Amino acid sequence: MSTEFRLTYSGETADEGVLEFYDASVSLVGFHRSLALTTHLVLNNEIITQAPALKGAQLLVKAPAKGSWEITTVLILIASGVYKLGTLKSDTPIGHLISSAYDYVISETLGFRVDYNKTLGQQVEELKEAGGKAPPGLAPVRLDSLIEKCQTAIKDMHRPIVFSRSAKSGAIVSKISSEQRVIGTTLNAETFDYVSFETLSDSSEQFMGHVTSYNINTFKGRIYVPSIGRPIPFTVLERARHERSIALICESLTRLIHRFDAGQAG
Repeated sequence: MSTEFRLTYSGETADEGVLEFYDASVSLVGFHRSLALTTHLVLNNEIITQAPALKGAQLLVKAPAKGSWEITTVLILIASGVYKLGTLKSDTPIGHLISSAYDYVISETLGFRVDYNKTLGQQVEELKEAGGKAPPGLAPVRLDSLIEKCQTAIKDMHRPIVFSRSAKSGAIVSKISSEQRVIGTTLNAETFDYVSFETLSDSSEQFMGHVTSYNINTFKGRIYVPSIGRPIPFTVLERARHERSIALICESLTRLIHRFDAGQAG
């Protein structure tokens, strides 16, 4: 079983099938990286940092299509991978879950909140009710950690739009059999500003929330802030990298994981 993901740019010279060479190459690397890391997490419950480390699937590329600038990658699942495809019903292919996970990652990275319970959560519940077993890497906390690893890749997919300006917008579409769905939202100058923007201030502000991902090696993570309505990235300052503060961060993350596991068990 295979799933297609199509990246299309439109406007300016992209309408003639032409993009600035370097920008096109960087955007394709970002496209491949974000999709490979998402696929690997869904299949193996593991977050990788190098796209070639993808296991359980292959990403193949088709020749560019005529007309507007468009590239299609075909995701081929390997049945001998870590996740056994036989646990899925034929009417709920793994491709739909990967497509939904990719939509979640793209949307959240670009600032568009996705209701997990109505998307991936619902698909997971349908699998459980049908007696199937959902892939292990679909917990919100795992997907949020993945977002941190994909942010630069998704930013790179904007290069033809904001650097050479050989395109005005971009779009990602998945295709499973004859069914197509738009992944995330339209890539444009505004979404680039969002994924690139950082606010630096000499004054401090207080936010209440729960940690959704944290890397103990880089001291970076993400925290969901209810007042803002989405996770935001954070870095622990050097002067705060002591045992007590790190323990509080890990405790918050652990509570979130336990809540999700309890919900899954129920």
